[in-house]
Amino acid sequence: MKRFSARALAGICIVVLCLSPTMAQSRKQLALVTNAAADFWTIARRGVEKAQKEHPDYSMEVVITGQATAAEQRRELDDLLARGVAGVSISAIDPMNSTAEFNKVAAKAVLFTTDSDAPQSNRAVYIGTDNVAAGRQAGAQIKQALPNGGKVMMFVGTMDADNARERVQGIKDVLAGGNIQIVDIRTDGVDFAKAKSNVQDALAKGGIDCLVGLYSYNTPQIYSAVKEAGKAGKIKVVGFDEDPQTLRGIADGTIQSTIVQQPFEFGYQSMIDMIKYIGGDRSFIPQNKLIIIPTQVIDKSNVARFQDTMKQLMAK
Repeated sequence: MKRFSARALAGICIVVLCLSPTMAQSRKQLALVTNAAADFWTIARRGVEKAQKEHPDYSMEVVITGQATAAEQRRELDDLLARGVAGVSISAIDPMNSTAEFNKVAAKAVLFTTDSDAPQSNRAVYIGTDNVAAGRQAGAQIKQALPNGGKVMMFVGTMDADNARERVQGIKDVLAGGNIQIVDIRTDGVDFAKAKSNVQDALAKGGIDCLVGLYSYNTPQIYSAVKEAGKAGKIKVVGFDEDPQTLRGIADGTIQSTIVQQPFEFGYQSMIDMIKYIGGDRSFIPQNKLIIIPTQVIDKSNVARFQDTMKQLMAK
């Protein structure tokens, strides 16, 4: 049996230690880039975590966009490219002004969109909600909340994003020709304080029968403002997504309903499908390059069951 001197063994250890970072870096990097810092993306992160457990040979991360601007997303994407990212799935904040950046990413890595699409870019596929259809679901809930008609005001982070525009389009499709009027759409730049002040201002001016939150954080701000103004039950509220406060509002009757997406699937399927794509598999991509994840209406009849599901998911 061959013996090694202490000096030789030390040399071997140094080589192993030097190789370890390189070995770690050899794993392909995948990233999910959000459009905001919100609980919605915490659920998506759970999906990414599941994919990571199934594919430890890849390195996966969620990049939280703190400032909800196209400029911030460009900075994040440039950083990911500098680090040699192999695949990115992004919720596009301002797709019309981000096409060049997205195409730069697509030329060097796999590019998917999720939650909010950028169809004019060279992204390989969109994974997420049919936001026009989701808007129509919300429109039906508004009609149910206002059977005798009335005035509606909507609240959202930005109207530059496809998901916001498409949701509004779907709502307008359903309300067209009826006795329900959309008075205004207030934007807040994904500033939670402004989101609430927008609602407070609308309540102070009066004349509104239904408030609609189009982004995940908007409905909780509506809920808080309505409760503080003592108008719970007097003004109808319809929202989007499954923020815990939104679900509490449905349970206590302050909120009529919310249209929930499946952000867990956004995160999970983005990672799994990027791995397929990197491996040369394109069979999962439909001809229209849209992988649609269904939405669901949550109201008083099913909110308790849905809250239990969310608690289990978030506890993981």
